[in-house]
Formats: sequence, C-alpha cells, structure tokens
Amino acid sequence: MERTRNSATSQLARGGLVIHSAPSALTRHVEWSVQSLLGENLKLEWKSQPLLPGTFRTSIDWRNTYGLGAKLTSALRGWHYLRFEVREESTASADLYRFTPELGIHHAGLDQTGSVIISEHQVVAALNKNFDEDSIRSALENVLGKPWDTELEAFRLVDQHESQRLKAI
Repeated sequence: MERTRNSATSQLARGGLVIHSAPSALTRHVEWSVQSLLGENLKLEWKSQPLLPGTFRTSIDWRNTYGLGAKLTSALRGWHYLRFEVREESTASADLYRFTPELGIHHAGLDQTGSVIISEHQVVAALNKNFDEDSIRSALENVLGKPWDTELEAFRLVDQHESQRLKAI
C-alpha cells in the first residue's frame, strides 16, 4: 500500500512504516495516528504476529514531505507495547527510526547504501564515557543500533518467510 501527497514548497521523500507487533487493542489507534499524519482515510491491513500471540503486524509505504518519518515515530512511541521501524529517504538524506518497548527509540542517519552513519561527535562521546574495550564496543554498538537490530530481526524474518512462501505458491 503506498500513499502520496504532493507539496510544491517542501522536499518530497519516500518512506515506509513497518509495525512488527501491536496489541489488538491498539491497532485502531495506530491507524488513526497514521491517518491523521498522512491526511487521508486509510485502512491498514493487519496480519497476525505469530511470535507474540494476540498481536498484529502491518506495513505502509508513502510519498510525502520530508519529516513525516520523524512525526510518525513521535506519534507511535507513546504506545509502549509497539515494535516498529520507520525509514525515510529523500534526495538529500535518509533516516531510520526503530522502537521496541525494552530499548525505546533509536534514530540513525543512513548513507546511500543503507549503512548507518556515525558522526565524529558520536565516536568521541563513546570514547570519552568508556574506558575499557568492552564498554567502548558496547557504546559503539548502541550508536549503530545493534541491540535494536538484534531484537527486531526475528520479527523481520516472519515477513521474509511469509513473502518467500507466497512466491513459492
């Protein structure tokens, strides 16, 4: 499902929202939030999340003004029980937002190949706050978002397995 809204005055971007798990009681609230930010009536296609019984997953792609990814992330982070990822790309930049109940939000800038960009400031901060190799390694892994990737990988695989199964049919 892809949504489009044009704006002559703002930079256009494309993006995607993947909600890996949402309790059934929150699915309608999530739809309302996404709908209010996209400015149009939409119905998300929810599928059962087999990793967490009683939860559901969905995804949506959009084309809109740059900054919608941050707005979606801000709106959804208030619901503690969600697990989601937002990716937004424009001609000038790309951003990735990840959220889990245990870890909270992680935001990273991405390069053209999809790799996380680490700034000099982030490296200096990691080195200044940590004094042994393991602490430095852990701090840099946090900057890269490794704990979020580790937690969300099983949820990503559910979608990949389903996609592969559907292609085989």
